[in-house]
Amino acid sequence: MSALNFYAGPRALEQLRAHGLRARDVAVIPAAAGGPKGLVFQSLDQWMFGEWLPSEARERTLIGSSIGAWRMAAACQRDPAASFKRLGDLYAGQRYTARPDQAEIDSVCRKMLAEFVTGHEEDILAHPHYRLHLLTNRGRGALASPSHRLHEIRGFAGAALRNLASRERLAPMLERVVLGDARDTAPWLRERWDVFTTHFASLTPRNLAAGLLASGTLPLIMPAVRALEEAPEGAYWDGGIIDYHLALPYSRLAPGELVIYPHFTSEIVPGWLDKSLPWRRAHKGPNRHWLDNVIIAAPTPQFLRTLPRGKLPDRKDFKFYGLDQDERTRQWQKAISQGQQLRDEFAAFVANPDLSRVTPI
Repeated sequence: MSALNFYAGPRALEQLRAHGLRARDVAVIPAAAGGPKGLVFQSLDQWMFGEWLPSEARERTLIGSSIGAWRMAAACQRDPAASFKRLGDLYAGQRYTARPDQAEIDSVCRKMLAEFVTGHEEDILAHPHYRLHLLTNRGRGALASPSHRLHEIRGFAGAALRNLASRERLAPMLERVVLGDARDTAPWLRERWDVFTTHFASLTPRNLAAGLLASGTLPLIMPAVRALEEAPEGAYWDGGIIDYHLALPYSRLAPGELVIYPHFTSEIVPGWLDKSLPWRRAHKGPNRHWLDNVIIAAPTPQFLRTLPRGKLPDRKDFKFYGLDQDERTRQWQKAISQGQQLRDEFAAFVANPDLSRVTPI
């Protein structure tokens, strides 16, 4: 049974045929939102950032939303193998009462992030080769500063209806904020590429934890983050609302530079509100050329069926396991352990690229 499928854009496929998959060519690593789904990549992340990429060190942009942002922050720590394990243990070990409210969920996440990054801020922001960028969303219009949860519900209901009509109609409600390493100007991101207003702000030791929290703040489930140093004033929510799977203009990178994307699925869904809209996929839209230099490595359906409950860990598991939180933790840790097969197959592909396993995007 194969655990991984590979997908490549035309430029990436041409480069694979000519040179194989070389660490020196990897310029950008995106990481999607998706909550507990990201846990399955722990072993692959440890190998990629602990062994493979350091073997041919160069400046690289790491960019993520929500759990993806947290994973990329783990990659930038001095000991990535230990930091990815700590992130997995902290995330899998979350504990809640039977009916947690917004304040409880917010408190648990703040404590988790404090334990994850406290004392590692300088490592993350001064990494010699990695440049971290976090994506979060700032409210506009009815979501600019909702004073009551009911106002927030109405605001996001309106946002969902607007997005159903067209992704462009979501722009008056939300804008993108990129908190990034000040050493990386990321010119491929700076020139406007979609209808969403995009602000750029510097990551600092003082706003790192708050930025990670803002990138993963779920609407209606957690209170908006309202104080984000260096960024415009406002209410901030999960970066995945606009940039769920990070459908970004990667093809703007210089010739020969690749994007390596360990991802939960072969499809790139632009925004969280697009999940139920199958026609709204990056490879089907007018900007499909953005993926020309992208290589996606995604778990196969066969592998997913071997995981607990036959799927990736997800937020529905909180409800399924209820207060049997020890069992949920055990099952999530089991999925993390099974992810070693993803690492082994990726490493084998790097050592001996089998292009028959690569599907064109």
